[in-house]
Parts: sequence; structure tokens; C-alpha cells
Amino acid sequence: MDLAMKSTILITGGAGFIGSNLCDYFLSKGYTVRCLDNFATGHRHNLKDFMDHPNFRLIEGDIRNLADCQQAAAGVDYVLHQAALGSVPRSLIDPITSNEVNVSGFLNMLVACRDAKVKRFVYAASSSTYGDSVGLPKVEDVIGKPLSPYAITKYVNELYADIFSRTYGLETIGLRYFNVFGRKQDPKGAYAAVIPKFVMQLMQLESPLIHGDGNYSRDFTYIDNVIQMNELAMTTTNPEAVNTVYNTAYGDRNTLNNLVDFLKGFLSVYDERIANVTPEYGPNRAGDIPHSLASIDKAKTLLGYDPQFSMQEGLKEAVDWYWENLK
Repeated sequence: MDLAMKSTILITGGAGFIGSNLCDYFLSKGYTVRCLDNFATGHRHNLKDFMDHPNFRLIEGDIRNLADCQQAAAGVDYVLHQAALGSVPRSLIDPITSNEVNVSGFLNMLVACRDAKVKRFVYAASSSTYGDSVGLPKVEDVIGKPLSPYAITKYVNELYADIFSRTYGLETIGLRYFNVFGRKQDPKGAYAAVIPKFVMQLMQLESPLIHGDGNYSRDFTYIDNVIQMNELAMTTTNPEAVNTVYNTAYGDRNTLNNLVDFLKGFLSVYDERIANVTPEYGPNRAGDIPHSLASIDKAKTLLGYDPQFSMQEGLKEAVDWYWENLK
């Protein structure tokens, strides 16, 4: 019997963008999947394709409630912890709630996983942890000071995970996500990520707003590369590969100006008027890191990571999905 047929995965934040893609993927691989979500930022429509799947179970609960975490973790083999309040701007406006969810909620999940004797806890870390470190590419063991409350919370996650590995023997792996994008990413709301927001604006022939001069650069990472990293982190049998953190990225960077140009090119296939839309420029946002580029050597070496989608390849897939589902 293979691993999937006898294993249960808990995916926290499973109704969110990344979480719902993970649910979909691991159900397709034969795993039993449990989703914990309070729908603060996740959406029920992200679960509609597999709500009736015999191997899927939804638990409505909040990671800020230890009892909810304990219920969700009971009898689980692996946990993929995606639940969090994302967004640097949101954390600057409301640092208390970000801390409650991202730190206290994270600690609740660690305690629940320790007590349930979960085999491995794989969690969403963040490239924001690199803070004011200016070196490129970003290497896992060289970080700077955090530039936002959100970044602090994600760094504290790494510290707590390390302590639980050392003190309680809970296997943990952190995945420092770099600007993940793709299908099911919400284009609406005040804290929508840049790619779905720009796609929606361009589809409506509105000028996307770029903060700064557009020369800030990012290592935009397609969702399928992130799914691959979660699977590798969950299933690796290499003892040197656990109880550490990995950059989860493609290993290339593009400016925001590049991004808009690519999006216009892909979207103008559907509506040629989009090619003539020009962006607007505003002030830089507080807490933003100017440039982000990941070294993925560690993940390649220890996990066998081999990302299949460049930013452009991922954008083409994402644009097709958005046009079909949102137009």
C-alpha cells in the first residue's frame, strides 16, 4: 500500500488560495484530506469541486482556538499549515490580529500536532523574513531585520517550529513562499495580491496602480511549483532535509513593469484593447522589500525540487483561468 492510500493530511486554511489547491491536488493523489478553515479570508467556492469527495472533510474552526486545532489534528499523519492572515499592509494597520492568528494560532497548531503525534508539520513561511537584508539571491541562513509586523510573525513561526523540533521531536519544515500566484487567488478586497488585482483591472480596461516606479522586483512563483514543494517536504525520507526552512520560488526575478507588460500581452489575446492600457504610479508602500530573488539550491539539493513553471509560463496559465472564471 502506497503512502497516499493510508495517510491523512490536515490542510489548515484549506479554503484559501494555496490551501484549496493543495486539497485538490492531494485528493487527486489518493490521500484522505481534512480542511480546517474559519473562512475569514478563504472561500467556500474554492472547495466546491471536492466538497462531496468521499475522502474530504471540512472542519469549520479557528486556529486561535486550541480545541479546534486539537479536533482537526486528531488522527492525522501530516499537517500542511497554510492558515494565516497575510498581507504586509494589513499587519501595519492591525498588528494585533495578525499576531493573534499568525503567532498564537501557529503555536496552538504546534501544540495540537505534538500531542496528536503528527508525523510531520510543514508550514507556510514567508520571504518577508529576509527583511532589510540586501544580498541577492536570498539564501536561507542569511536574513535581516523584519520590515513589518507580518514579517515578524512569520519569523517567529520559524523560531517556534525549531524549538518544537529540538524539544519535542516534532518534525517540521518551513517553506518560505515567494510571491505565489495562480488559479483561485482572490482578485478582490483591500489586500488582494498584485497579480490577480492587476489581471482584474486590465480585464476591466482600468489602469493598474504600481507602487513606486515599477522597478521593484519579485521572484513570482506559480502555484504548481508550491504544490511540488509541499509534496516533497511532506514525503521526503532524507533525515538531513527535515527541521529546517526552504525558499519556495522559481529562482528568477521580474520587475512590476515587466509583470504588467506580460499580463497585457497574455490578456490582449482575449481583448486587444487591453494592450493599450497603461499603468499608473503611486508612492512606495511602507514595509515593502525593494527586491526579492530566491536561491533554490538548498531545495534542489536536499528535496530534489525541480520547479516546472517560470513566471511567464505560470502567468499564461493563470490568465487563462481568470478569463474563464471571472470574465
